[in-house]
Amino acid sequence: MKKEKLLRIFIDSEDKHNGEPLWKFILKSVKEKGLAGATVLKAAAGIGSHSEIHTANVLALSFNLPLVIEIIDEEEKIENFVKFVDSILEEGLVTVQNVEVKIYRHR
Repeated sequence: MKKEKLLRIFIDSEDKHNGEPLWKFILKSVKEKGLAGATVLKAAAGIGSHSEIHTANVLALSFNLPLVIEIIDEEEKIENFVKFVDSILEEGLVTVQNVEVKIYRHR
């Protein structure tokens, strides 16, 4: 049985890498490195590492919202991608969990 892992990368929507949105750069890298896929989730609100509340409230001065990028793949691919993310991430949180894939269908 394969060991699948769930990688979660917690960043902010305004984070950049060489002037490009970091989430977009990570997605492109997922494709280039041949991982199974990734999903970017935008949170309505959150508290970041600096204990600041980030919200989509119209009255808020910032629209810097929390993002979570989720990637599920084989353990080796995830571990290699974690090393890559470590080399580009200035601020954020990265977690890895064991996951049991029950159904995976694609054309």
